[in-house]
Amino acid sequence: MDNKKFFPPQKDGRIYLSEGGTETEISYKYGFELPEFAMFPLLDNPEAVSQMQGMYRKYLDVVAKHGMCALIGGLDYRASPDWGKLLGYSPQGLAEANHKSIDFLREVASEYASDIPEILIQGLIGPRGDTYERNISISENEAEDYHSIQLTTLKEANVDLALAITFNNVSESIGVARAAKKIGVPLAISLSLDSTSKLNSGPSLAEAITTIDAETDLAPEFYLINCSHPLEYEPAIESGDWINRVRGVRPNASKMEKIELCQIGHLEDGDPVELGAQCGDLARRYPHMDIWGGCCGTWDTHLDQIAKNILAIGSK
Repeated sequence: MDNKKFFPPQKDGRIYLSEGGTETEISYKYGFELPEFAMFPLLDNPEAVSQMQGMYRKYLDVVAKHGMCALIGGLDYRASPDWGKLLGYSPQGLAEANHKSIDFLREVASEYASDIPEILIQGLIGPRGDTYERNISISENEAEDYHSIQLTTLKEANVDLALAITFNNVSESIGVARAAKKIGVPLAISLSLDSTSKLNSGPSLAEAITTIDAETDLAPEFYLINCSHPLEYEPAIESGDWINRVRGVRPNASKMEKIELCQIGHLEDGDPVELGAQCGDLARRYPHMDIWGGCCGTWDTHLDQIAKNILAIGSK
């Protein structure tokens, strides 16, 4: 497709920091309810918008403090057709919600234009089903059709990247990658691993990435790992050509199993210092990784430790 954007290639000295776990932060720390785990309805609540602006400023303060670049997203994870319908949104209303999510990010990021060398905007695409389920019934063609709707809207919103995040199924990943390629929007896929250090649907991280790449002619710009603690993803990381396609991680704060985290009813933020050191060790072993951030239970304190340890690798 004409006018396809491309995500910037890796460049020495340029490291991106994404936000942490927006949903856990806004719900557990600030007390806002998230029906269907959706952030974007909060954009209709002025009090919530004010709190979210403060949250994102804390994250961007960390980016500016460490002289990193920002890859900012986080409100449109559930802004796809099935979830939108559950929340009572019409197709047009859902498209408007996607645009409002991106507009919110651009507005808060604009305050840091002179403090951060590069700020890129990403739209988040969640799986059609719940990320903690196997989601093995969705076919490649169904996934392509389904995710094309949100991807088309994100292209219209002129995002720098669409991130298919917390995906745990190869067929759905292939479908979203094919859709993004046809529409002409740059897409990365962030895979989630469970306590077995594999995708919940069964394959290993290496198997998933090599299969997706083979079936899509390397359509994804790159891969990430998220919604997994280092205890879960470290056993899956090994040498091989495929690891060069993984440009970073966005870890959970807690070592607890994901279903347990959903049931405890409070924020479990783990050990930020330890988490930062674990990310630093990964960066030391795989210096090509240049995109970092957090997931459930993380925000500015964790991101500060992650950034500190990542940058320490480059200074040695």
